[in-house]
Amino acid sequence: MDKIDRKIVNILQKNARASLKDLSKECFISSPAIAARISKLERSGIIEGYQATINLEKINFHVKAFIQVQLEPRQKKEFYPYIQQIPNVIECNCVTGDFSEVMEVVFPSTTDLDDFINDIQQRFGKTSTQIVFSTSVDHRGVQLNEPKE
Repeated sequence: MDKIDRKIVNILQKNARASLKDLSKECFISSPAIAARISKLERSGIIEGYQATINLEKINFHVKAFIQVQLEPRQKKEFYPYIQQIPNVIECNCVTGDFSEVMEVVFPSTTDLDDFINDIQQRFGKTSTQIVFSTSVDHRGVQLNEPKE
């Protein structure tokens, strides 16, 4: 990736709907050159996709939480397919520490969250949950800078 590719990626992370014309103006190269670079970034897997950011509260998801789950290694074969099919799980990571998985979840109510936690505990075992009161830094892109020499 060169300086122009990094600039394109930075702009698209802030606004995936930026037009080729706008990108062209920002990067000082032609729109066809921008389109070719974006295609190359997509083919190489640097750009994996585009999505809309949704205000969850406006669609009645008022509770966000992080749930840690303590799994035995043998349970992962059952846990991963199960968790993949739960739409309220917006992210799940295998991590180090006392708990092997940490999930970010959203639910309309604490009752719905409680039902989910109870199901997880019955199927897989111990959990630890933190309910989010507020978010000071929401999901955002990673700023790509010039590499240090």
